[in-house]
Amino acid sequence: MTTEVLVLYFAKSAELAEVRSENITVPHQVTSLQLWQELVRKHPRLAAIRDQVVLAVRQEYVSLGDELLILHPGDEVAVIPPLSGG
Repeated sequence: MTTEVLVLYFAKSAELAEVRSENITVPHQVTSLQLWQELVRKHPRLAAIRDQVVLAVRQEYVSLGDELLILHPGDEVAVIPPLSGG
């Protein structure tokens, strides 16, 4: 079973994906790592930030790994790249 979610790209991830947001169809149940891999499949340049990126699903941070996500139609997934500060 699949579901459509809204992906929001911020800062460097938006630059690499060349889009600020998009709707994508993904499995209803997917690990955070599988979700990231799907995003990289669509936008291969995102692979450059793999080690620093954080995902937020329904405004809650999730680390890339085996964490199982249950996604619902219209859920928001944010791709948050490393932030520089000073």
